[in-house]
Amino acid sequence: MNKRIFLDPLFKNNPIPVLALGICSALAVTVKLEPAMVMALSVTLVTGFSSMILSLLRNTIPDRIRIIVQLVVVAALVILVDQILKAFAWEISKQLSVFVGLIITNCIIMGRIEAFALYNKPFPSLVDGLANGLGYGIILVAVSIVRELLGSGTLMGYQVIPKQWYVANGGLYENNGLFILPPMALIILGLVVWVYNAKNAKRV
Repeated sequence: MNKRIFLDPLFKNNPIPVLALGICSALAVTVKLEPAMVMALSVTLVTGFSSMILSLLRNTIPDRIRIIVQLVVVAALVILVDQILKAFAWEISKQLSVFVGLIITNCIIMGRIEAFALYNKPFPSLVDGLANGLGYGIILVAVSIVRELLGSGTLMGYQVIPKQWYVANGGLYENNGLFILPPMALIILGLVVWVYNAKNAKRV
């Protein structure tokens, strides 16, 4: 059962292309691969551990204040992640800026708590949260690879496209600045959603 819980958000019900959750941050932090990976890891950890904690508390939380309790737990974890980033990855923390704090409002986190963690035991809830975070992260990484590679010619800040290919050095290639602009993120994400759903449609 835990295997099915883990694999479902990765291959069948990914939160971004299928459920249209977490799209805002998917568009905002994918100009470069490194911050996208950090954001993906942050959301994965927060989703997993918030689901587990709230599953542990599910029988003690009065229904009328459950959203408040959920927000307190998620906010505490996000603050912890934010402080760790500021302490050990200051440059990435600056690149992510306010988007780390906005993890609190990520629809995936609250969605998995409401749909799964409040009705299941802690370990399956942890697995479900981590899997949905990873599903989100896969899309973030895919979009950021395309945008950084074609927009800057780099990956993780390292030059990937040979310099001799560029027009300035006698070649025929030039970076496409459109890929680092927000509209292109939406277009790439749309193509990812199309491919993902087309592949799943063939399996049905």
